[in-house]
Amino acid sequence: MKILIVGGGGREHALLWKLHRDHPEHEYLIAPGNGGTASLARAVDVPPADPAALVRFAGAEGIGFTVIGPEAPLAAGVVDALRAAGHAVYGPTRAAAQLEASKAFAKRLMYETGVPTARFGVFRDRPAAAAFAAELGAPCVVKASGLAAGKGVLVCETSAEVADALAVCFDRREFGAAGDEVVVEEFLDGEELSMIALTDGEALVPLLPSQDHKRALEGDRGPNTGGMGAYAPVSVVDDALQERILDEIFRPTLASLAADGIHFTGTLYAGLMLTEDGPKVLEWNVRFGDPEAQAILPLLESDLLELLRAASADPGGALTTSDCVPPLSYIEPAWGPGACVTVVAASEGYPGDYATGAPIKIPDDLAGADAFDREGVVIFQAGTRREDGRLVTAGGRVLNVTAVGKEIDDARAKAYAALGRIECPSLRARYDIGWLEVARPFKATAPNPEGNSSA
Repeated sequence: MKILIVGGGGREHALLWKLHRDHPEHEYLIAPGNGGTASLARAVDVPPADPAALVRFAGAEGIGFTVIGPEAPLAAGVVDALRAAGHAVYGPTRAAAQLEASKAFAKRLMYETGVPTARFGVFRDRPAAAAFAAELGAPCVVKASGLAAGKGVLVCETSAEVADALAVCFDRREFGAAGDEVVVEEFLDGEELSMIALTDGEALVPLLPSQDHKRALEGDRGPNTGGMGAYAPVSVVDDALQERILDEIFRPTLASLAADGIHFTGTLYAGLMLTEDGPKVLEWNVRFGDPEAQAILPLLESDLLELLRAASADPGGALTTSDCVPPLSYIEPAWGPGACVTVVAASEGYPGDYATGAPIKIPDDLAGADAFDREGVVIFQAGTRREDGRLVTAGGRVLNVTAVGKEIDDARAKAYAALGRIECPSLRARYDIGWLEVARPFKATAPNPEGNSSA
């Protein structure tokens, strides 16, 4: 079977890597891929967010299954177009993707459904937004409602920062059309958590809880980014907390979407804050997290393709799964022991302006296909390309240096040791990924098989 991965970041490299490990017998294609995916898949020059082009390509190549990685193709309706043409595809429809593509849509849905989230207002003009922010008081959060590559969230500590954030959206238009509508919300205090589940619209299969590090600088300082690193699992999430999150957040959201005629299939990802009043939703995403996927997938022992196909069933009857794929509700993922840490090596200057084209040298023993089986280390590439036979930087987040260890301390040590052997002076990283987990007095990083069942 030919399998197409849509996207070119570290998440797509990780998805491709896991699918290829599980099923090396299949042929893999990736649109557009990056400098690290060539050994696993054939790169194809098809615009990821062009539904018509992807439909033509899938038909011409005889693609058996397509996996959509990033949010932009989902918001553009790629899944709708492929399904309408009879192609099997993993991901939510354009209507379902509003949950991420419009923070205003997501906040209103949560408010109407009673899903716990921060107090908020939605605005299209600066004076009204400023008045509401003043009512909330600092700190508060200003968000571009549309897709902004993970950089549209501005945490404002003072009234001056609020004024600047609103100017960024409404006056300077730094987020473009994504900032036409702005969400202003109260600041939530607590520990952040990423919970990701696969769903066919009814059953929910939670993946390991993970924690992203969104701020650019160590100590969770500096501007928000697309993510500077992540780890999994998170030991504070026990069976009871996971079930509470599913009951209070995931299931009501699916039910509310269904009541509006939106059948959600694919990846449902809640960015949460664990507050004193319980878990509250910071944001919804409709795809695997990046870099959370890079920290979760190396611990997954189950067949990823089976999971994705089971979560792709179309209520209209399109052939998105075969008879040999069990219903999603019958599948219980198996997880390897230990912990996984992924560290993002980013271009100097990211998430602001940065240069590209700097050469990268990865030692052969780290870049080899057997590095993970031998050392528990794998380097997922993101913003890279091949230029005259050399690997060079081509984006803001460049590499995801990932390692699995018996516990979080071991995984961190392996990841940072591997990062130290990569030669590229224009790269920088945070050296405190996983710091909250390391600081806990007791760390139960081995997953509990009974706590990761289908629901």
